[in-house]
Amino acid sequence: MRLALEQAQQAASAGEVPVGAVVVKDGQLLATGRNAPIAGHDPTAHAEVVALREAARLLGNYRLEGCTLYVTLEPCPMCSGAMLHARLDRVVYGAADPRTGAAGSVVNLFAQSALNHQTQVQGGVLAEACGEVLKAFFKPRRINTNPLREDALRTPDSAFAALAPMPGQWLEWTDLHVSGVDTQGLRLCALDTGPSDESRATVWIHGPQGWSQGWHSALQASSKGRHLVPDLLGFGRSDKPKKEAFHQPDVHAQVLHAMCNKLSLAQVQLQGTHDNQALLLSLRALQPERYSLLPAMAQTWSTPALLDAPYPDKGYRAGPRALTRLWAREPANR
Repeated sequence: MRLALEQAQQAASAGEVPVGAVVVKDGQLLATGRNAPIAGHDPTAHAEVVALREAARLLGNYRLEGCTLYVTLEPCPMCSGAMLHARLDRVVYGAADPRTGAAGSVVNLFAQSALNHQTQVQGGVLAEACGEVLKAFFKPRRINTNPLREDALRTPDSAFAALAPMPGQWLEWTDLHVSGVDTQGLRLCALDTGPSDESRATVWIHGPQGWSQGWHSALQASSKGRHLVPDLLGFGRSDKPKKEAFHQPDVHAQVLHAMCNKLSLAQVQLQGTHDNQALLLSLRALQPERYSLLPAMAQTWSTPALLDAPYPDKGYRAGPRALTRLWAREPANR
């Protein structure tokens, strides 16, 4: 595995995703490989495939019986299929891949007993070292790496470039404190129509499938005064914790309460949707003399595509998934 790590480092130096692989037979190093899809304009040039091709060339046989492949990252479905076709005896990998891993993380092709060959699998060898190579490679390439946390995602600003603007200024906080929940470093975004010294405001809170943009029409028709339109953590422009367990109504209520404290709001009207009343009630219960509820309203969307703008792929949707499921079980009134 340390030889495979050396290959991963070479891939990183070449600007490729740092994954390395080696093929061993009878205790002897047979072939090496590192990621090279960019340099080779080849989507199949994963480290495992490169190493398998070289081993087959040296052995003069596309069957690699008796061989073991070591790779720094859990193989994807393509590479796992290639190993099975090669009749590889064994594959040993380092770090798990929760997004595309085909040795148990997402699917397990090696566990399909109906296939005509079974390759033994062992994972977690030098997993921390293998994972650190990947983290070091991707960290400077991430958007807004500081203070974005490893357990969260941030939608690129370009996803919102074509949206109809709403009146006001976008504010953001990364230091909102919630007792018992680690929210430090997670960015909460909210539109503030001002004036900033006004201590009374209406806070517009979206539902489990919406986000701030759905209030565009209603906000334009609203009365004068200060209006705040936040995106809950996990939604819209705010950072998106990857774990569904984070998304509890009382957690989101406390985050909104911390936002109101930051802004020194004394009197707050809560404008919500029909499907987020549990959240509003949780927020009001934190300080009943401060918060009051307005009749529920529906959000509107000029096109269905606007709902998907903050979510480039399903990995960003932990919040909508969790709250849709949780809030569906909450009673409408308490």
